Amino acid sequence: METVEIESLAEFDQVRAASASLRGLLVQSVDLTGRDEALLSSIPLGAIFLGCALTPRVEEHLLRHGALVFPRLPDLGFDPYRPGLYSPAELYAGLSDGYARTLDAAVYAWTRAQHHPPGLTATLATSLHDDSIGDALDEALDGVSPQLTVGVMGGHALLRTDATYRQAAVLGSRLTEAGRTVITGGGPGAMEAANLGAYVAGHPDVLDDALARLAVAPTFKSPVGIDAWALSAQQVLSVHPAGRASFGIPTWFYGHEPPNLFATHIAKYFSNALREDVLLARCRGGLVYLPGAAGTVQEIFQAVTEVYYATDPARLAPLVLVGREQWTVTLPAWPLLRRLAAGRAMETMIHLVDSVEEAERVLLSPAGTRGR
Repeated sequence: METVEIESLAEFDQVRAASASLRGLLVQSVDLTGRDEALLSSIPLGAIFLGCALTPRVEEHLLRHGALVFPRLPDLGFDPYRPGLYSPAELYAGLSDGYARTLDAAVYAWTRAQHHPPGLTATLATSLHDDSIGDALDEALDGVSPQLTVGVMGGHALLRTDATYRQAAVLGSRLTEAGRTVITGGGPGAMEAANLGAYVAGHPDVLDDALARLAVAPTFKSPVGIDAWALSAQQVLSVHPAGRASFGIPTWFYGHEPPNLFATHIAKYFSNALREDVLLARCRGGLVYLPGAAGTVQEIFQAVTEVYYATDPARLAPLVLVGREQWTVTLPAWPLLRRLAAGRAMETMIHLVDSVEEAERVLLSPAGTRGR
């Protein structure tokens, strides 16, 4: 029987009104304490309740009559069964009192307080959370063609006042205007720039205004700090509240790098390994690598592994490295990529360009006509 996910009280009421049988329902993190009568008169065999608020009487009824009930886990500060992705407003609620008072900071502090290795409750909670985030990401991208999702990777340390930051924002704008969905690692620097560009797509004057406002806090690092960095982004959002959608996929593993506020949909994971795999797997329309350091290099070669063993390049996304000096001299990944690609289908999938305009042309050109 097909599983029907219930993620709100309204959805539960609608389904319960249609049938007394709850078989096939997966009710996720819904407060049902006001629905005792509806639940006690139901037939719960085959239903699953994940982290729902239930009265003791109802919980006993559900368990006795064949439902699976996964209880809330104590002392977490986050919902491991959450039904949807995060929004910037949720992660940064309370920012006016300082970043340390936000949900994002509180969850990161929780991760740092865990034992190594973490205990069973923490391991279970983070695993459940990351599985819920993956499910929510599936739902958020439902209807978006995988071939129209483009990943923009790059260093977190890029200053908002750097020319490359503006170029990354322009790339995010142009890709969004061309009907692509931009996905980044969700952090500061080049990732923030691409999400910002997507947000203001179609409005170059808004981009100019946003960059001017952001310039007062060019980095999240000392001496500026996260508070000023995030507040300046919050100001941009308040002045320009209606932006285009894009996705950020950050991680609390690197919690010292705060998530940027311009990704309208944030899939934040605890596991960085899972986050990296999800991030790269989602971007079937291409991957752009702006200058970065170890994290960006890791993402290049993680994506290259799939491309290296591929026999049908038409099914794979192009990988575009931006910055000839960056990738041939500073961090010479390109010569190694060329050596790996020699004589393989991979040769047609990797590209080295000097500008975001060239990267845009590679990504938007029809498959089979892309040049290296």
